[in-house]
Amino acid sequence: MNIAIIPARGGSKRIPRKNIKCFGGKPMIAYAISAARDSGLFEHIVVSTDDEEIAAIARECGAETPFLRPADLANDHTVIVPVIAHGIQACQALGWKSDHVCCIFPAVPFIQIEDMKGAFARLMEAGADYCFPVTEFPSAIQRAFRRLDDGTMQAFYPQFAATRTQDLEPAYHDAGQFYWGKTSAWLRDGEIINGGIGYVIPSWRVVDIDTHEDWLRAEILFKSISS
Repeated sequence: MNIAIIPARGGSKRIPRKNIKCFGGKPMIAYAISAARDSGLFEHIVVSTDDEEIAAIARECGAETPFLRPADLANDHTVIVPVIAHGIQACQALGWKSDHVCCIFPAVPFIQIEDMKGAFARLMEAGADYCFPVTEFPSAIQRAFRRLDDGTMQAFYPQFAATRTQDLEPAYHDAGQFYWGKTSAWLRDGEIINGGIGYVIPSWRVVDIDTHEDWLRAEILFKSISS
């Protein structure tokens, strides 16, 4: 059995009520729920939240909310593995035994069903603990700069200052959309990134929505794609 767990706490600070704020005509969380539902990959689609309003909207969108997340797992400092582990344990208490669990983030309007299917196939093929979408940095990280207090720019890696970009190793970052993982890996509080399998997706549809600027960028891209 596969279970999708969507972690959606109510205390978003930079974009208040981000997870249920209207985006493209529906609550933001609806995109994650509908992608999970339409993929046919999951026996249960569960939203883990501490917020009754989010839970109600999640149910309206087709998800299940059989428990509320405790407050100590819904603060600004909570990392994702304990949240998913709690969700798994709560599902197990209901008799829902799973082999694999996919953590799908709630603010992912560009999530693609084929990516979820492809990443799951790659996870099964590799026998890894985790598989998640990644995308290439738009610029070579070896050519990055820091800005000092007086405005002076300083290279992080001065040894690469004269190296052509095409001669540098590509670098990737987490796309911030979902993590497939073995249930056993989630429960032992394992490391997702180091040793996890990266499933490469194009950078043009990766927008990590954390600030109002991110939200605006996502709306512009969404309108462009939808038109």
